[in-house]
Amino acid sequence: MKICTITCQNADNHGARLQCYALVKYLQKQGHEVEVIDYRPDYMRGPEPVLYWPGLSLKKWAKLFLHFHVRLRNKKRHAVFESFSKKYIPRTRVYWNIEDLRNAPPEADLYLAGSDQIWNTTFRNGTDPGYYLDFGAKGVRRESFAASFATEELASEAVDFVKSNLKRFDKITMREQSALKILEKLGFEGELQDDPVFLLSPEEWNKIADGSGIDEKYVLVYDFFCDKNIESVAKEYAQKNDCKIFAICHKPLKYASKNFVYAGPESFVSLVKNAKYVVSNSFHGTVLAMIYNVPFKVVERPDGLNVRMRDLLERRKDMII
Repeated sequence: MKICTITCQNADNHGARLQCYALVKYLQKQGHEVEVIDYRPDYMRGPEPVLYWPGLSLKKWAKLFLHFHVRLRNKKRHAVFESFSKKYIPRTRVYWNIEDLRNAPPEADLYLAGSDQIWNTTFRNGTDPGYYLDFGAKGVRRESFAASFATEELASEAVDFVKSNLKRFDKITMREQSALKILEKLGFEGELQDDPVFLLSPEEWNKIADGSGIDEKYVLVYDFFCDKNIESVAKEYAQKNDCKIFAICHKPLKYASKNFVYAGPESFVSLVKNAKYVVSNSFHGTVLAMIYNVPFKVVERPDGLNVRMRDLLERRKDMII
């Protein structure tokens, strides 16, 4: 069977790329031909250019130079993540917007939406018809695979949109119990399906691990928000256990012994695998620690997207050490 999946595969974070990779590998193991739809709407096209013409405003010129190092760092990080996708993820041609996708959709026997936060209505992708499979021939079967709303309630202004767009699905599977409750309120039935990262064994993940962190003694920090609580937990563990602090974040952390700002998903897998302890506010940082049986600490996110972790930890108590 030819399957085309769609997800937020162009996001420059480790979890987004790894869940995409895992679903592809899982479906290929089932004997299917798989391609990821390379959907890149304007809000999902990678980092800002390093240099650009800011016009005649002195304020904009100041901003250009003040944030130059950030844009340069983001560009270098994007190249690392894009290299991973080119190596491991089979993709269609690029689709730049929903009309592009509707006008020339990829041919498939099954369109699959998922997984990750594709239906998070606090983000633009959560109200983008592309992630609700609003393209292609009507006769093509449409399903979701471990999709996520990421919140306990939909944004009020998005309820009618989501309800209308879910009608085209033949089967819906979600990543959290809370998502099934949302579906029920909307009048739909759904099934629980773990994130695809769980579908690969440690031995399968080892195939892409690059050896980072081997023979080192460290606590690994994966932090989206430069959270002081994470810093405190990491420092306390490192001091009590006489180990270093390694950080694999979007920017360097001053308190880390070593930063892996430009490390790709292969390094991420390896660093989690070889860590003595993982401190994170990331769903996939938590999942990888669970898969490799590494002790971990989850710190709540300041943006409120904590329901995914709470639901996961409640359901998979068997994997917590």
